[in-house]
Amino acid sequence: MEEVMSLVSSEVFGVWFLIGAALVFWMQAGFAMVEAGFTRAKNTGNIIMKNLMDFCIGTCVFVPLGFGLLLGEDTLGGFIGKPTLAIFSDYQNFDWSNFVFNLVFCATTATIVSGAMAERTRFISYCIYSAVISAVIYPIEAHWIWGGGWLSELGFHDFAGSCAIHMVGGISAMIGAALLGPRIGKFVKNKEGKITRVNAFPGHNLALGALGVFILWLGWYGFNGAACVTVDQLGSVFVTTTVAPAVATVVTMIFTWVKYGKPDVSMSLNASLAGLVAITAPCDVTDVTGAIIIGAVSGLLVVFGVWFLDEKLRIDDPVGAVAVHMLNGIWGTIAVGLFATPSAPGNDGVVGLFYGGGFDQLGIQLLGFGAVALWTAVTISIAFILIKKTLGLRVTEEEEITGLDATEHGLASAYSGFSIMDVSNTMIVDANENTDLGTIEYAEASAAQKDAAVKVVSEAPLAPEFDSGMHKVSIICKLARFDVLKRALNDLGVTGMTMTQVMGCGIQKGSGERYRGVEVDATLLPKIKVEVIVSKIPVDKVIETAKRVLYTGHIGDGKIFVYNVSRVVKVRTGEEDYNALQDVE
Repeated sequence: MEEVMSLVSSEVFGVWFLIGAALVFWMQAGFAMVEAGFTRAKNTGNIIMKNLMDFCIGTCVFVPLGFGLLLGEDTLGGFIGKPTLAIFSDYQNFDWSNFVFNLVFCATTATIVSGAMAERTRFISYCIYSAVISAVIYPIEAHWIWGGGWLSELGFHDFAGSCAIHMVGGISAMIGAALLGPRIGKFVKNKEGKITRVNAFPGHNLALGALGVFILWLGWYGFNGAACVTVDQLGSVFVTTTVAPAVATVVTMIFTWVKYGKPDVSMSLNASLAGLVAITAPCDVTDVTGAIIIGAVSGLLVVFGVWFLDEKLRIDDPVGAVAVHMLNGIWGTIAVGLFATPSAPGNDGVVGLFYGGGFDQLGIQLLGFGAVALWTAVTISIAFILIKKTLGLRVTEEEEITGLDATEHGLASAYSGFSIMDVSNTMIVDANENTDLGTIEYAEASAAQKDAAVKVVSEAPLAPEFDSGMHKVSIICKLARFDVLKRALNDLGVTGMTMTQVMGCGIQKGSGERYRGVEVDATLLPKIKVEVIVSKIPVDKVIETAKRVLYTGHIGDGKIFVYNVSRVVKVRTGEEDYNALQDVE
């Protein structure tokens, strides 16, 4: 009877192993939703494509190379597994379940980086990064931990991947974001080039982000629990995987409430993920007390991490991936050496410092953290630097402002049919290495070329007795040109202007994007309409200045409309006409 029950149990947990793998795969949807919701609408399609390609490209390279490096025969003293093509040559006897399980974990590692490098990364460059981390970087360090490599021989414990997956993904995310540079307008500099302010870029859909967090939390029960082999162990892992993120979220809610005056929604969502990341390594060897402490620390750590990246390191991470995955991946790895207890079901002898185990396990955990962190930092830096030197990592300034959906994928909008115009934070522009003011060739262009690129339409002059000397100049231009236009008008003496976000198309009917291979007709493109009223400043100077900074030589650079103004009244003071404009121009 015991043999029958053992066989049944083995079969049941074999099925659960694959269900757990499916739950981990489903986490890709969670990552996609979190990243899309925490970023701007104009990049949603790009975010979805990157998350999709992380899994699909990862599969393509994991089949011939990654799986062997991870779980192949141990070689080079436990450094790597021996590459194997047994999936082709001996399929009948191949370990299919282990392959699928490790594949979905590999894809998770790759996709962590997507959010940190969102909104300004070239798609082709990201695809190459994804292939490299899935084929080589992740499989080798995962072999050290799970493939019988040297760390596992020392007794290093990382049950489900705080170190092997989340810390590795988080370190890669931080290095990638640092080499890439911040999004345009994220950090405001003064004239001396010193950063004086950090701008917030709110995500366009927190409901989508919250859905992603709940999907990830559900998937995490498979992430942490799939490798369990008894009902008691599985139940204990479910408890710790529930308690730690819940405590982390409450701690973050209270902390942000006290610090900022209101409980922060997006930070609380990040905290749920931080608690899940931190409990991933010790989930099978800790008890509920340890889970509470681990969760509480991770709730504080994620808030500190977001602040530290913004205010001290000046690294732009749109979704908080570094704070969630790197910092809490490190914390979870170390927590094993502190909170592992013999009372946890299935614990095979891992005992932490606070449960009488001394410093032995803690020392091993610190060694493992240091070795994996060093491997990741060196290899991912080489990969990103090579990509940057060859293909380039970053899109151009204009592509970034327009949005990667349109410029990288020819997708007019991920929300076709909805009235969404997303130009949030594109008005706060600072020059960077991609800035091109487009003024160099203006002097060389003929008058006809200038007029074709930036057309001027003026009302007929009024008779002298009706001419007030005041004019309204209305300038319609591309989003990417707004900042240089604003600066040029300021230099001219114009200090007041009205800006309106508009959409439109001319005779060219937009830019001819394609959807499923079919050209989309009459795409409405986002534009900026800037209006100024001038009297003391000659209107011809305003026109010439606008033409000079807007000119790129392409049709659609902009249009300028000039209207006569008969009367102006300043409401606050009652001043009229010329006097009403003097502190505005």
